[in-house]
Amino acid sequence: MWLVRPARRRVRPPYASGVDRQRVSNRRGKRSREDILEAASRIMGKRGYAATPLSVVSSEIGLAKSVIFHHFHTKGGLLSAVMERGMNDFFRAMSAAHADPPVGGTPQERLSWFLGRAAGVLTEREEFLRLHMFLILSEDNDEAEAEVKETIDKVRREGRRHMHHMIRESFHDEGPEIAGAVADRLEYIGMAGIDGTFLAVQAEEGRSMADDMELLAETIALMGERLAARLRSAAPTYK
Repeated sequence: MWLVRPARRRVRPPYASGVDRQRVSNRRGKRSREDILEAASRIMGKRGYAATPLSVVSSEIGLAKSVIFHHFHTKGGLLSAVMERGMNDFFRAMSAAHADPPVGGTPQERLSWFLGRAAGVLTEREEFLRLHMFLILSEDNDEAEAEVKETIDKVRREGRRHMHHMIRESFHDEGPEIAGAVADRLEYIGMAGIDGTFLAVQAEEGRSMADDMELLAETIALMGERLAARLRSAAPTYK
């Protein structure tokens, strides 16, 4: 009678299973963190920071509040991560939208192109912009932690930098000195115009952001052309 030896089971080294478990755990951790950020961005963008308890976020994604605390430690930490993530995504999209600007045309035509592309980014990422406005205009800002306030300031600074770039590039035919001076003078009014346009679209159903941006481009271009003419006549170095 033949004796059949049982096949030996291939035993994986203990460290291999541990590494695999760690990789799975890391993937799950990253996925749950992104799920939390996605849900918090959406809910806070609609309700504001103060009106969004963590229990609502927890219920939305089906994870315990302890998981949120594990990733972000505090509600302020979650808000800070939401704002940082939204800011990076928003300005990456803005840079991509402005990557290939037109060379010819008038300052108004070039600025219309820039602001038209900006309108698309604002529309696609309105949840982030709504939350940003909530924090600026409401008492939520007083409850936010210092790191959140710093992120809000970073959004404003980066927004002005993009506005400065749009105006400077639109007036590049005037030369770098005048184009830079015009952008320095008008970047704040440009930002105010974009803020107002966004709020108007949120408040009035059916309002066209593209149309408002076209009007804003015309207004800034007219102011810029008058300023450029004054600079050319007032300072020999600009000629």
